[in-house]
Order: sequence, then C-alpha cells, then structure tokens
Amino acid sequence: MGRIIDGSQTNIVGKQVKKFRKECGLSQQLLSAKLETLAIYICRGSISRIEKQIRTVSDIELYGLSKVLNKPIESFFENIEK
Repeated sequence: MGRIIDGSQTNIVGKQVKKFRKECGLSQQLLSAKLETLAIYICRGSISRIEKQIRTVSDIELYGLSKVLNKPIESFFENIEK
C-alpha cells in the first residue's frame, strides 16, 4: 500500500499539536505526563518527533491529545499546509 503523505512527513497534525501545547503552556514533558494519566504513553522525545512531523500518530494518541489539550479532533486538521 502506498503512502498517503509524500515526502518526509509522517503526520499532518504535528504543527497543530505544538501550537495547542504552547497555547496551554505545557512543556513536552508535562504533556507526556498528562497523557500518561489517560494510559496513553508517549515519551517527551516522541512528542518532539510528532511535532516535527517525523513520527506517526495513532488514533488513540490523537484522541488523548485532543482530551489533554482540550481541542476537538477536527481542529488538529485545520490550517494544514500542503
């Protein structure tokens, strides 16, 4: 099966994750800790890679990010640069 995203990006939500995290005043480490309370384990380094768009994001992880950052899932797909 071919890739949906061309180039080196492996997700399209990373920039929004970083934006929303900063809006909430959270460090990557604190975001990781808050996700852990939902039994979603993403280490600080993986959050960094998500934000750089070099790590994929599972549906469960996106759900957790949505809850912790208090944003609807759809908002992670807004303002996507092509």
